[in-house]
Amino acid sequence: MDAAAPVGGDAGGVPPLLSVRDLAMTFPGRRSATGRRGAPVRAVDGLSFDLAAGETLGLVGESGCGKSTTGRMLVRLLEPTSGSITFDGKDITHLSQSRMRPLRTRLQMVFQDPHSSLNPRQTVARIISDPLLVQGWSAADARARAAELMELVGLIPEHIDRYPHEFSGGQAQRIGIARSLATNPRLVIADEPVSALDVSVQAQIVNLMERLRRELGLAYVFIAHDLSVVKRVSDRVAVMYLGRIVEIGDKRELYERPRHPYTRALLSAVPLPDPAAERRRERITLLGDPPSPAAPPPGCSFHPRCPKAQEVCRTERPLLRIAAAGERREVACHFPED
Repeated sequence: MDAAAPVGGDAGGVPPLLSVRDLAMTFPGRRSATGRRGAPVRAVDGLSFDLAAGETLGLVGESGCGKSTTGRMLVRLLEPTSGSITFDGKDITHLSQSRMRPLRTRLQMVFQDPHSSLNPRQTVARIISDPLLVQGWSAADARARAAELMELVGLIPEHIDRYPHEFSGGQAQRIGIARSLATNPRLVIADEPVSALDVSVQAQIVNLMERLRRELGLAYVFIAHDLSVVKRVSDRVAVMYLGRIVEIGDKRELYERPRHPYTRALLSAVPLPDPAAERRRERITLLGDPPSPAAPPPGCSFHPRCPKAQEVCRTERPLLRIAAAGERREVACHFPED
């Protein structure tokens, strides 16, 4: 990108808690029945952003755009192909697992499917206290801390010796959140934390995460495809398309005046609470499906589906740059919306 540093993540000269530069992840192509390997898949293609302490950045986009891959790289469950990740002033991009272990007390993750992320053979006490046992806590102290965390996330501490299958989906996600908080982290990567839950339960979990952020001073990278949920929890929003950020900035500016045609199309599909406003507004239907990350189009990756595409869009990749004077927002588009 051509800006000196991404928008956001700096409060009065304080260094960002998380700084990502040109992050990329390429997976090898699948092998065919004849043994020939297909084209490599560039799942994430040069992401750059900053995140301040106590801030929530919403990461949104269609399925397959690279959101979850990004989240797994941020906590080093995946090794980036290139780029850098700086967390709390330390470059963690290629740290070994042994050197990452002390940092994991400050960097945790909440997964999408609560039941799949919990070991069915372990009690809740063991699931929540595992991160503490790894850090050298005694079994008694870890169990006491697990009981405290159950109460913090709205569960009954007396149920600490139950197993995951004895809890509902929303309760299981509360267990996952409690586990992520065991070591008092500064940053939590939440990968679609409510997408597997009923709508009413989603609201409860979102409210819980907001309360925990206020009380504990947490920062979140909140990954989701539901823009309504992202709007509720985020300070800033980054919109991804085919492995790249196409727009990033203040939540209010982005939702009220989207600059990128893709952002505008996504927002046009979000239901409005006012039926009259819902009937009046313009809905934007994108052409076709997103291209394959194994064969991305040249130039702007969005141009095959963009109603504003011109010749330059087919040949030149737009850089992420400040959208307009006075805005804390960047957009990667040759012809951004006014």
